[in-house]
Amino acid sequence: MRVEWRAALDQFRTEVKGAAASNFTFPIQQRFAASDPRAMPALVQLNAITSEIFNGIGRSPIPVLLPFDTAAWVEAREDGTSDDDDLAIYQADFRPADLFHAGPAGYDATFSLAPGAGLGLPSRTFARPVEVQITGSILVYDLADPNGGKGEPVKSLSAQFPDLRRFIREGYVRYAFTRFGVPYVVSIQCLDSTPRARRLACREAYPLAERFLKALRVTGGLPSRPRMNIAALPSERPIAASADFSYRPSGDIIARTGSRRTSGHADGTAYSQIRFPLVRAPVAIRSQSFARRDKTRLVGGVYPWRDNFCEDRSFDVGQCVSGFGHQGQDIRPSPCATEESAEGCDDKRQAVVAVRDGVVIRSSRQQAATLQINSRTEHIRFRYMHMNPSAMDADGVLNGRRVNEGEQIGVVSNYLDRPNGTSRHLHFDVQVFTRDGWLWVNPYTTLVSAYERLVRGRGREIGTDPVTASAVAHVMPMDVVRPDPREGGEN
Repeated sequence: MRVEWRAALDQFRTEVKGAAASNFTFPIQQRFAASDPRAMPALVQLNAITSEIFNGIGRSPIPVLLPFDTAAWVEAREDGTSDDDDLAIYQADFRPADLFHAGPAGYDATFSLAPGAGLGLPSRTFARPVEVQITGSILVYDLADPNGGKGEPVKSLSAQFPDLRRFIREGYVRYAFTRFGVPYVVSIQCLDSTPRARRLACREAYPLAERFLKALRVTGGLPSRPRMNIAALPSERPIAASADFSYRPSGDIIARTGSRRTSGHADGTAYSQIRFPLVRAPVAIRSQSFARRDKTRLVGGVYPWRDNFCEDRSFDVGQCVSGFGHQGQDIRPSPCATEESAEGCDDKRQAVVAVRDGVVIRSSRQQAATLQINSRTEHIRFRYMHMNPSAMDADGVLNGRRVNEGEQIGVVSNYLDRPNGTSRHLHFDVQVFTRDGWLWVNPYTTLVSAYERLVRGRGREIGTDPVTASAVAHVMPMDVVRPDPREGGEN
């Protein structure tokens, strides 16, 4: 399936009328290939204009849809009546983007609607700005997902989005649709239950999302070179065995600790080849909630590791059998040894680092920091929890900050709604983009392979001999034909 750039250009033409049209040159020069940027002069000009607001918009290889009325903004500038300090005028009352990030895989953006923006929602449940996210991606992860592709049509928007479907997954109401051959998902975090103070019920989020959808316009993007399939490769692992590192298999959670006493979710995929998120070894991956039920004899207080992705929690996790789970893995650093303490080791200052080069997604005062990777072969997110929000604010770990792999972004802490709200550990999880939007996947194998590289030794999987190599997840671009696996294509 190919990106339908000519259709995007046609839609852009219809959206730009009046005085704004004079700012663009529309002829398509047929002597250039459709993927050549010179064949799309109007898009080149559009990117030059909108990049003032959405930095790097031309890096997106797909049409960027945002709730921004470029025509009205350009006309106001021509008339001398524009108010660049109040972009909400041109964004259906949505405030300036909290985040806009475009790259080789597509783009992500977050906007917010302030309380009292005209929808008449009770102030009790609309006391804070409501965030609306949109992602468009040329890369889509294909998961074994029994709930994937479901949803109900939204009749009120069927003329604008014929295939639009609305559904609630993993704590978000989502609106998924395909435009120009590309999947897009708009989502709002909500509670699928009775409204609570300062939290939006999902049914209350519907009109907010639909206002956002009605305001979407072609805002930028540019064709890129045609994509070729990239075969999955085994994750790099040391050859030499570790003297002590051992771990139980993925999915082997403590007995009867899953929601409704279900088992875990075995997943042997390393979703990305990352640096381990903590600097020092050894560390433990094991349950924070059910550790007393685990009768395994630990080596040095840390090994063997044990998966806790599907442990009993109230969070929606589609990959878990019951539909509920923990969403990620709890990582506990080992205490400093006496001799280490003398050399400057501090149990309360154990560094947390970026696992890849990426962009931070985090608003001020939020408890979680998310690192997003947008490359030609990956569209993936890594979330860190329990670091102190005030410390992250002070260190500038906020929306749009670019960080390098290995760069410190915080320290292991115990924040959960308040200081000392949990034990001292790092919660780490992974989301990948699918046709249902961003979904949680089990990061256990990803962390095992990263830790082996950190300690420079291959771990021993208890109960499995020999250990099979873990494949790094890869995705198919939406603008190439999926090969037949029998002909040596995708694994």
